[in-house]
Amino acid sequence: MNANIEKLNSSSGIQQQTVTSTETVASAKEKRYSKANPYRAEVLENINLNGRGSNKEVRHVELLLDNYGEEYEPGDCLVVIPENDPEIVTLLIDTLKFDETEEIAINEDGDTLPLRKALTEHFEITKLTKPLLQKAADLIGNTQLSEKVQDADWVHTYIDGRDLVDLFTDFPSETFKAENLHQLLRKLPPREYSIASSYKANPDEVHITVGAVRYHAHGRDRSGVCSVQLAERVQPGDTIPIYLKKNPNFKFPTDETPVIMIGPGTGVAPFRAYMQEREELGLESKTWLFFGEQHFTTDFLYQTEWQEWLKDDVLTKLDLAFSRDTDEKVYVQHRIAEHSATFYEWLMNGAALYVCGDEKQMAKDVHQTIRYVLEQEGGMSETEAEAYLTEMKKEKTLST
Repeated sequence: MNANIEKLNSSSGIQQQTVTSTETVASAKEKRYSKANPYRAEVLENINLNGRGSNKEVRHVELLLDNYGEEYEPGDCLVVIPENDPEIVTLLIDTLKFDETEEIAINEDGDTLPLRKALTEHFEITKLTKPLLQKAADLIGNTQLSEKVQDADWVHTYIDGRDLVDLFTDFPSETFKAENLHQLLRKLPPREYSIASSYKANPDEVHITVGAVRYHAHGRDRSGVCSVQLAERVQPGDTIPIYLKKNPNFKFPTDETPVIMIGPGTGVAPFRAYMQEREELGLESKTWLFFGEQHFTTDFLYQTEWQEWLKDDVLTKLDLAFSRDTDEKVYVQHRIAEHSATFYEWLMNGAALYVCGDEKQMAKDVHQTIRYVLEQEGGMSETEAEAYLTEMKKEKTLST
């Protein structure tokens, strides 16, 4: 793999463990894992896929699924139940001036946890929402906040990039108590990642591809709850709570249907799973991958694997877009447009189309480009092209 492989050696709030299970496979099958009943998966590998000097940090994480009792398919998801950064938890406790050992209610049923454990494992503390601000205005007794939440524009601006530490720093309260937290905060939601491996190729493992989210806003460094936990505080030998989740809307064909895959960045994960599956099943249908990132030398995720699959005809065509390697930025949608005639021919020959990645911008740009291809090469009007894509979605030959 053309990447600088870095194994994490930082300490973690998660204790290192050697997973030993006395459960039989039969008993594991009786137990369906879920958010309420997660599986503790041992981390086998946690490596940086990016080369030295990259602006990105994408982690390849391999987990042991020994005796999990269920199979997964390409397109399915792995759900990780994360923990908040202990440094952020400490900062919040210090800001609130609460006792971290105090037992507090975590729900209306009266279940309790020590404050630090509740803020680490149970409550979402890094995201502000409009409902949260409205609740806070009622609970903390700050007149200024009560006035400001009436202004929708102010609320929209304020919640962007801020967290609970910011809220209680900007709007301190003398009356808000630790016991009120469960009235204010929602439960920390799990994170879903596209599975990057084939069960048939790796029956006791599951792989995910995780881009570490880091940014600076409002005078502080910020980070993604789960992505940076995996990047900085989880290492081989640790266990993390997970469960598998089926994704019926992203299923790959097992017949001779041609497949076009558009997956820039970490969006390439399910297509790696599909390639492994194809190799195991000996499928011979045509496949075409569009992959994009910033730099060829540092950001070509799973480069060696794609080149091997291309050489072995598991992958038929590969088109790349590295946006920072040219004077004018080039993205996957530009590569699609460059090959519009061939792209259209594949669609007319019944190719199934899969798009995975940034939903905010990339997916929209790709959609517009595919519509352009249908108009340019197929002589369709904009309305006809949209109708064609809508029909593809109904027939599940277009999956996003």
